[in-house]
Amino acid sequence: MGFQDRGYYADSRRAGFMAEWSGVNTIIAINVGVWLANLIFSGNLFDGLLPRFSLNELFCLPEDLPRQPQHFYTLLTYGFLHDQSSPWHLLFNMLTLWFFGREIENALGKAEFLRFYCAAIIFAGLGWVVVERFSHPDETGLPLVGASGGVMAVLAAFIWYYPRQTLLLYGVLPVPAWALGLLYLVSDIGGIGNRTSNVAHVAHLAGALFGVLYAWRGWNLDGLLDQPRALLNRWFQRRPRMRIVRPDDDERATSTRPGDDPQLDDEVDRILEKISRSGEGSLTAAERDTLTRASQRLRQRNRS
Repeated sequence: MGFQDRGYYADSRRAGFMAEWSGVNTIIAINVGVWLANLIFSGNLFDGLLPRFSLNELFCLPEDLPRQPQHFYTLLTYGFLHDQSSPWHLLFNMLTLWFFGREIENALGKAEFLRFYCAAIIFAGLGWVVVERFSHPDETGLPLVGASGGVMAVLAAFIWYYPRQTLLLYGVLPVPAWALGLLYLVSDIGGIGNRTSNVAHVAHLAGALFGVLYAWRGWNLDGLLDQPRALLNRWFQRRPRMRIVRPDDDERATSTRPGDDPQLDDEVDRILEKISRSGEGSLTAAERDTLTRASQRLRQRNRS
C-alpha cells in the first residue's frame, strides 16, 4: 500500500468544498461578517430594533494594553475590525489580501497560511503598542483596528518570494513588486511622526517586518511545535504501563516480518498528518528524507 492510500492522504482528496474554501476566503468572510455585524448592532441599521453595542469598542487594541493585560486577546481581535463609518478601509485591505494572499497560501498551504496571518497580526499589534507606549508614555491615543498589519505581512512575503513580478500600480502603471514595496516603506516611515493621521504606520512596518523575516528565514509555525510535541511523546512513551499478556501475543510477535520498523511507521503517520494539516510545503528536509526512506523500505518489502 502506497502513501497515497493512507487515510490522511485520502481524506485530503475527499474534503470537497472545505478543501476548496481557501484560507484567504475564510479571512475575508470573517472580516466582512464582523463589519456587517458591527454596522447592524452599532445602531447604523435597525436602530431601536436590536440591542446597541460596538464590536470595535469591545475588541479593539488599546494603546495602553500593558496597563490592562486582561485584554490580551485584543492583540488578535483588532485585526478583524475595521472603520464602521465607511467600507473603504475594509475594501482596500481585503482587495490587497485577495490579490497577494492567494499566491502565499499556495506556497505555504492553508493551515500554515492562517497561522502566518494570525501571527503577523499579533506581531504588528505588539510592535504598535511598544512604540506608542515608549514614544508617548504620558498620552492615551486612539485604539487600533484593522487588518493592515496582517495584510502588509502578506504583501512583504509576496515581494520577497516574487520581487520581479510585474504589478499594475493604481491599475495602470506597471512596476516590479520590489518597487511597490519600496514605495510603501517610504510612505510608512514618513508617516510615523504624524500623530494626526489615522493610519497606523508602525503596525504596517511591524507586519511587513514579520513577513520579511518569515520568508527570509524559512520559518514554519507548525514546525515550531514539533519539538515540544516530540518531547512530550517521548516522555509519555517512557512511562511504565501495565500490560495484559494474552496467549496469542507471542504468536503475533513472531508473525512480525523482518525489517519492520514501528518507530518509522509512527513517524511517517505523523508526517502525513502534518501534510494533511499544513500542505507538503510545510515539510522540513529531514521529514522529506524520512518519507523517501520509508518508501524505499516499502518497495523492498513488497519484492520479498
